[in-house]
Amino acid sequence: MGHNKNQKRDRKVGVIVAHPDDETLWAGGSIIMHPDWHCSIYTLCRGSDLNRSRNFHNAIKYLKANGKMADLNDGPEQKPLSDNDINNTIIKLINKVRFDLVITHSPWGEYTRHRRHEEIGKALLSLWDRGEIQAEEMWLFAYHDDNGSYFPHADKNAHYVLLLPQPIWEIKYKIITDIYGFSQDSWEAQTTPRLEAFWRFNSPKRAQGWYRKKESINENISPL
Repeated sequence: MGHNKNQKRDRKVGVIVAHPDDETLWAGGSIIMHPDWHCSIYTLCRGSDLNRSRNFHNAIKYLKANGKMADLNDGPEQKPLSDNDINNTIIKLINKVRFDLVITHSPWGEYTRHRRHEEIGKALLSLWDRGEIQAEEMWLFAYHDDNGSYFPHADKNAHYVLLLPQPIWEIKYKIITDIYGFSQDSWEAQTTPRLEAFWRFNSPKRAQGWYRKKESINENISPL
């Protein structure tokens, strides 16, 4: 049977993040609200952490998504990783899948500061620009914490800001607290945003132009 050309098709979405729980914190509500997304979630760190790995697979099951984990170094000292290590890990994880949409970190992360978030955001922009990631669109998480002055907030200047309905936010919060096991007074639980925000791009050229402009504004940020 042929498909009606006006029939809405499921979108193939790849959510590529540093850690188990990043997918839920920064985009969980959007994932829940889009049953039309055929969603695959990839985390680049903590693959050998049995507790985080188990919780991740339970969380993505709750989100009705598929997922894979890698195990890049994520020690507390946050030593920089080489571009090759990050790029090769991403390429191996996604295994030549062509996406309608990729969602990931921004090159400046979501809060002050986590090197892995920043490295992965930069890597995805570069891979998309070079054609090594195939995607029709890319969305970058858009949050800030004013140099640690408050829990991360959605950037209201972002291209897309979504206020989650209360029941959707409660599901997201339940994943963070009940499935990932963070206590109600934890940073993660207190952070869990009801506003989700994204920088959205429909071409690598637009994304690179935005990145260069933002980088020139942020170049005075001190290194980690």
